Amino acid sequence: MRISLSQAAVGIMVAALAASLAAQQSAPGRRGAAAAAGTAAPAARRGFAPAYPTRPQYDPAAVARGAKIFSANCSFCHGDDARGGSVGPNLVRAQVVLDDQHGELITPIIHGSLVAGGMPKFDLSASDIGDVADWLHSLSLDHNAAPENLDILVGNAAAGKAYFDGAGKCSTCHSVTGDLAGIGGRYEPKELQNLVVSGGGGGRGFGRGAAPVKVPPTTVTVTLADGQTVTGKLDHRDAFFVSLTEADGAYRSFTINGDSPKVVVHNPLQAHVQMLRTWNDTDIHNLTAYLATLQAAGQSSAAGQN
Repeated sequence: MRISLSQAAVGIMVAALAASLAAQQSAPGRRGAAAAAGTAAPAARRGFAPAYPTRPQYDPAAVARGAKIFSANCSFCHGDDARGGSVGPNLVRAQVVLDDQHGELITPIIHGSLVAGGMPKFDLSASDIGDVADWLHSLSLDHNAAPENLDILVGNAAAGKAYFDGAGKCSTCHSVTGDLAGIGGRYEPKELQNLVVSGGGGGRGFGRGAAPVKVPPTTVTVTLADGQTVTGKLDHRDAFFVSLTEADGAYRSFTINGDSPKVVVHNPLQAHVQMLRTWNDTDIHNLTAYLATLQAAGQSSAAGQN
């Protein structure tokens, strides 16, 4: 069968083919483009599916700044290597970090969009968040990548003891001869630091075979319109509903309508949650160094040696 094409159709096809050939000749492939720009794809990114984007190399100064900002503000929950701590999840392979380009997706979270979920708000500038994002993006996505070998015990134990007994108000709830006796001999320094921030919540006890720290359950008190109060272990709470289990095992649930009934939650780790907004790098390292000296039950401190 003979097919006849109009002159206009032939012209369109020729133009499209020419444009395609020109594009192939002028634009090298992804690897060629990186080479032409003098920027090779990071080795840690090679071999991964398209879901793990190949990114250009970042300004080393920005990456260095981001590492310091992360260490001072985020490492307590997410780990020094961003691969997860006792509280925060692994950020290196978190989808929001993978999708992020220069902090635009991370910014709302850092500025408080997930406060209700336990992620505290930090007042970091856009520039600081961009540097943190660059540092996170510079880390290897390899599951088997070795974490950074960081020296956690860089603080001053004597200053940590002073903070424990003074400004940190740790001694109002804890005792180095009671619940914290010998804690430095039961946990590795990095785990100790995570426990300080979390208050023990989610502690896995790895490193020296220690069992997870036992934390009292969160309780709630519901005050009804007639003044009756009901208290028990908190099972669930949202804007419309609260449920609890009383000491005798009875399950109770209440519908919330505005301010009625009055609901007061008692979180045994609330002090640690509030401290997330005020911790600074020096106090955390000093406190960790002090707790690490508590090697034997009943031993108060070797702080004077630092």
